[in-house]
Amino acid sequence: MIPRIALPDIMAALQNQAAVALIGPRQVGKTTLARQIADERTGSIYLDLESREDREKLSEPALFLRAFEEHLVVLDEIHRAPEVFSALRGIIDQGRRSGHATGRFLILGSASIDLLRQSSESLAGRISFMEIGPFQCIELPGSEAEQRRLWLRGGFPGSTLAADDPISYRWRTDFIRTYLERDVPQFGPRIPAETLERLWTMLAHGQGTLLNASRLAAALQISAPTVQRYIDLLADLLLVRLLQPFHRNAGKRLVKSPKVYVRDCGLVHALLGLRSYEDLLGHPVCGASWEGFVLENLLFAAPERTLASFYRTAVGAEIDLLLEIPGQGLWAIEVKRSLTARPERGFHVACEDLQPDRRFVVHAGTGRHPIDARITATGLRELCEELRRLRG
Repeated sequence: MIPRIALPDIMAALQNQAAVALIGPRQVGKTTLARQIADERTGSIYLDLESREDREKLSEPALFLRAFEEHLVVLDEIHRAPEVFSALRGIIDQGRRSGHATGRFLILGSASIDLLRQSSESLAGRISFMEIGPFQCIELPGSEAEQRRLWLRGGFPGSTLAADDPISYRWRTDFIRTYLERDVPQFGPRIPAETLERLWTMLAHGQGTLLNASRLAAALQISAPTVQRYIDLLADLLLVRLLQPFHRNAGKRLVKSPKVYVRDCGLVHALLGLRSYEDLLGHPVCGASWEGFVLENLLFAAPERTLASFYRTAVGAEIDLLLEIPGQGLWAIEVKRSLTARPERGFHVACEDLQPDRRFVVHAGTGRHPIDARITATGLRELCEELRRLRG
């Protein structure tokens, strides 16, 4: 059992809120984490709403759940029974009147889309949301070999912890197929699995590039609005990230399109048929894959309410990642897939435009050292740990 960094935050949220929702893709360990929490509470009950038997227990949700008002109730895959949300509101409000105001429900869902919509209708002020993603580097041992393995395999536990690389690769290809054929149709209109797989693969080839829906649409022979709808669905399923451009410098001609990333680098490599570390190093996606890996790790570690963006002008000034951190100002981050990285001229020009409070170059090694008076070169883990400390 690898401890998840989110566990203390979840426990704190349960002490302050009636319901806590854990959202994230399938197979990231939400159920394992929830069962760990439930096992520590006497009388806790776990309901898997993908099971017909457990769903039938909630045919009269108010009647059933009121019998457990002094215990934690875990509701897994809540999107399978969205009608439960309306019952939860009354149960939570009644619990507040009877002195059971916090730690009542731990709700698990495989996407943000349904949870956000249902809770905004019925549980506003009664629920806290927490995203649970794949493993990130600060949750695993700190050696360079472990970081390389995490980068190759991605952070889904079944892939990360596989006995060898071929088993990990097979797990990821099975995961992709299952998502396309079984899971995606639960959350959106019926989408041909072959079309969505081609789109997902094209996004992997273009990892970290500007989104061009028209070009993707032409290749797939569908409309640009349809492509955008598919990408938005993948983003809602927490499988794709759209990194928005920084747009607060009105005096410059700024890029306005978002950059698009497949969020788990292991899925990028599976979609592109990269089975080994050697395959990855020899592929053109290597640098972009590393950039996406760094991005996800830093955003995982960053304090709450941190705003992430990138900066690019029409004349080539560019910053890979900007973090606006509450109380810490603006951090500019350049990502390099080498051990002795120095920023490009475009990074210096962009920093002159924005005057960030701190400037970093994240390299592929460990340790940190100054590049000049204002720029620090740092390993990924070191910067993640610094960001994590800011969370308090």
